[in-house]
Amino acid sequence: MKNIVYIILGTFLGIVLYKSEASSWFRIYEMFQFDSFHMYGIIGSALAVGIVLVQWIKKSKTKSFFGESIHIEDKERSFTRYIVGGILFGLGWALAGACPGPIYILVGAGYWPIIIVLIGAILGAFTYGVIREKLPH
Repeated sequence: MKNIVYIILGTFLGIVLYKSEASSWFRIYEMFQFDSFHMYGIIGSALAVGIVLVQWIKKSKTKSFFGESIHIEDKERSFTRYIVGGILFGLGWALAGACPGPIYILVGAGYWPIIIVLIGAILGAFTYGVIREKLPH
């Protein structure tokens, strides 16, 4: 039952991102060229909603759809980890023309060259899992 809820929510998110053109290479290119506010508006709106919802969840002790307690741990503050991570994420996003979320949406929409990016993302996640203990966290 849990997987069905996730599939429905993921499908809905995919449709919204595709219809809003958030997975469009052209829109991402426009954003990096500072030619359009479109993507900044989507990202900014998502950030604002996310901040409000996370704070509400923390303060109200909200439970998940399945009645489980939601616990969001505070993260350790570290300048280096966010700079290095942000640079790597941004470089990958710029090279691929898609951030990790829309990769699946683009495959579903029939953009077959993005499968190379998907394979790279899976290999990168696997590699991180293998060397995670050796990295400074």
